[in-house]
Amino acid sequence: MRLAILFLLCLHLFSCSHRLTAPTPRLAEMPAAKYDSLYRYYDVEGCFLLYNLQRDSLFLYNPRRCRQGFLPASTFKIPNSLIALESGVLSSPADTIYWDGREAWNEGWNKDHSLASAFRVSCVPCYQQLARKVGKDRMRYWARAMHYGRLDIKDKNIDTFWLAGHSRITPLQQAAFLRRLYLEELPARRENQLAVKQIMLLEEGPGYKLYGKTGWAQPDGQNIGWFVGWVETERGTFVFVNNVGNKQAPEGQNHLFQRCRQAITMEILKREGVI
Repeated sequence: MRLAILFLLCLHLFSCSHRLTAPTPRLAEMPAAKYDSLYRYYDVEGCFLLYNLQRDSLFLYNPRRCRQGFLPASTFKIPNSLIALESGVLSSPADTIYWDGREAWNEGWNKDHSLASAFRVSCVPCYQQLARKVGKDRMRYWARAMHYGRLDIKDKNIDTFWLAGHSRITPLQQAAFLRRLYLEELPARRENQLAVKQIMLLEEGPGYKLYGKTGWAQPDGQNIGWFVGWVETERGTFVFVNNVGNKQAPEGQNHLFQRCRQAITMEILKREGVI
């Protein structure tokens, strides 16, 4: 029954496309025992989603959590980049996002950036500036057009709605959005989708290219973490979503949580034979 419900949910999410037809992925649940110890090692609860585009198959670890909504945190920099380009706030990825002169805790943020460099260092002030220029109405329009979760976008929170408050996206919704971006099926110009895909490149290894974005929010004393993206390999492309959470540790003591978002992902991708 649980998988049947998930199947219907996946059918809806993965068919949210501007095309007349869309695939219905085959669904399978990863054995809990296979990865429970990996998440326990980092003292987090989590879920993992792996979608094989070529086989049109979807594998889930902890399906219940895959249906839950969480703050998107800095994973929203993916659609935010595309929206900034599509709305004309940026005319190209080479445009300069000027530093406002306010000192931030991250030294890498205290300078002018291109879209690519802002994405690479996850420059929060840069993307807050872009969001303010996009504005509430256009941001709402594009978030809905892209079927990107349920975002609580208002004038007063236009530069924080993805970091705090009531905005939510599920891991399943993240995967559906990433699939459409990879296939360039979002309702945006192809050149802008290509530009965003290019700035997401994180790593090239033997026989693979890794694209993605991390995210980290801390609502109500909790850590919520993400690592989302896809891997291009000789055998095909795999969309992945890793979502983790635990109780927030004292300031300066969350290093293990910070590391686990990518570490768990890379270990699962290795065990599943993706990389």
